[in-house]
Amino acid sequence: MSDFRAARDLLLGADYPTARREFRWPELTEFNWALDWFDGVLAAETPDAVALKIVGRVSYTFAELSARSNQVANWLREQGVQRGDRILLMLGNQAELWESLLAAMKLGAVIIPATTLLTAKDIVERVERGGVSHVIANASDAGKFDDGGYTRIAVGDAYGWLPYAESREAAEHFAPDGPTRAGDTLLLYFTSGTTSQPKLVEHTHASYPAGHLSTMFWIGLRPGDVHLNVSSPGWAKHAWSNVFAPWNAGATVLIHDYQRFSAVALLEVLRDERVTTFCAPPTVWRMLIQEDLAAWRLPLRTAVAAGEPLNPEIIDQVAKAWGLTIRDGYGQTETTAQIGNVPGEPVKPGSMGRPLPGYDIVLLDPITGEAGDDGEICLPLADRPLGLMSGYVGGSSDAMRGGHYHTGDVATRDVDGYITYVGRTDDVFKASDYRISPFELESVLLEHEAVAEAAVVPAPDPVRLAVPKAYVTLAPGFEADEATARSIFEHSRRELAPYKRVRRLEFGELPKTISGKIRRVELRAQQPIREFREDEMGSP
Repeated sequence: MSDFRAARDLLLGADYPTARREFRWPELTEFNWALDWFDGVLAAETPDAVALKIVGRVSYTFAELSARSNQVANWLREQGVQRGDRILLMLGNQAELWESLLAAMKLGAVIIPATTLLTAKDIVERVERGGVSHVIANASDAGKFDDGGYTRIAVGDAYGWLPYAESREAAEHFAPDGPTRAGDTLLLYFTSGTTSQPKLVEHTHASYPAGHLSTMFWIGLRPGDVHLNVSSPGWAKHAWSNVFAPWNAGATVLIHDYQRFSAVALLEVLRDERVTTFCAPPTVWRMLIQEDLAAWRLPLRTAVAAGEPLNPEIIDQVAKAWGLTIRDGYGQTETTAQIGNVPGEPVKPGSMGRPLPGYDIVLLDPITGEAGDDGEICLPLADRPLGLMSGYVGGSSDAMRGGHYHTGDVATRDVDGYITYVGRTDDVFKASDYRISPFELESVLLEHEAVAEAAVVPAPDPVRLAVPKAYVTLAPGFEADEATARSIFEHSRRELAPYKRVRRLEFGELPKTISGKIRRVELRAQQPIREFREDEMGSP
């Protein structure tokens, strides 16, 4: 535990060069973050500081949430939850989610986070593949579950389910049944599956709680910060920035829950709740810049983006409006934050930044396996970072081949060590024998005023083998007509080399996973509906 605290304190006070030089992952043998850190340090030393606030609903201090999660842990134990049991946790942004997370951690149970958007079919798969023994869900979702083989606990009233509300009668003092080994399984995450069936990612009591020290450093969190992260429960990014990174720093987790996204409502929360650190995916930033940001005076000290690469146009617009540079970062469900633009360091537009403390990044040629400045982002296993998963449960070990963890993402590195995202290994394609990065083309398209979102995929071509085709979601006020298509093609010709420029175009909504990532695999297989072609519009 002292090792963890020392590593955390070093990162709170260090600049980037110092952190890279001096940080070492804590060496943990027995570690239960909920008991040792949340209860033992945060609740003990800052009991009256606000740990969690859900706007318009509830607020918990660290001491209050410690006691409340103890009640839940004691009650779950009475219902038969034991160390190592697997709990499917399917709740929204509500207090019971954080109560249950901490309670399960204290018990040594294994948590399988799940989004409330899952269908009954999705749930059957997760229950079976995850070896689920217990379920905690809202009563409104009870109908998605069958009635066999596992304890069913409902927040609200659901026939045949145990009422979660009974946990309020349990004792506020919790005694663990024994020590927790740092290498014990804590979390099992189903990935969002942009190209294939979701994998089941295993994390330990060390890899995510302590591993997110790198995420804390990237975001720039400090004790007493009010941190707002826009993310849905059930996905790893929710644990990144709504649990471990802010509470590692001793910051307040602020939750803005909503049924339908409103950029204005989000801006009001940032202003009224005095948010100091803010994280949102590029999709949310793209919607925010549709507003007059310069009209909003916010107390933000720093802002970051994650989930997908951040386009330079968004960075530029926010900087002009707020004088604040959004800092991009990179990580996966399988890891904590690996790469990032950190506070106080120069930001190169389009770059994800440099390796974060505790991570060594190598770029391997996907064909030859040779290391260089252009290739797949990989992590050497000889110096295994603490934030890397244990592995995939019941799945392929191919990601760990050749002494490296292979991310499946391709990037380039410049002379200053800054890493720029190119694309997924299966998204990058060739046209006229040139390698095309969809992300690069999408970033250029987003500079056009008519483009709210864009995704580029290869389209078959008899001469060039393939040509870049863009699927575009239009910004408000623009029509999906020939004039708009012509304007976007002209923009592409001005800004891109001839071999890169967009040759075909379709308008419409982009297919996404339930975690919000664009499914380019669907677009590649999609038949044209109303396709505009540059060569049919008099282009050179």
